[in-house]
Amino acid sequence: MARQPDDKTAIKSKPDDSALIRELALLLDETNLTEIEIERAGLRVRVARTVGMVSMPPNYQPAVSAVVAPAALEITEVAKHPGVVPSPMVGTAYWASEPGARPFIEVGSKVSVGQTLLIIEAMKTMNQIPSPRAGTVTQILVEDGQPVEFGEPLVIIE
Repeated sequence: MARQPDDKTAIKSKPDDSALIRELALLLDETNLTEIEIERAGLRVRVARTVGMVSMPPNYQPAVSAVVAPAALEITEVAKHPGVVPSPMVGTAYWASEPGARPFIEVGSKVSVGQTLLIIEAMKTMNQIPSPRAGTVTQILVEDGQPVEFGEPLVIIE
């Protein structure tokens, strides 16, 4: 919000004030910011835009992902599975060390104890998630780039 000057006679807008506002509005568009505030010589100007929601046509149906593991278990059953590997932290799960790289594991992969299953990025730090047991990966329960919670099932190893 713009702060009102103490002197009521100074309320009149100067031509360079509107130029400043236009310049700030252009800067919002260029940088994709939603709000910018500047204070100069006792004048504080805040320019903000609202980001509206996009309306979808009534007959719109989102595409359904075809990545479904065979004989997928119910979510409540997955957490109780003896071969589940839970997330040790909150963050974003990645299947590979960098975009476009080969994933650490795939369904059907044989893994050994300590082998990296995936990476969870938390606070700009990449944390390797090691396999707690040897076996075969039967399900990968998170998508690449998906946010995960502490304790959320990531992988099932049998």
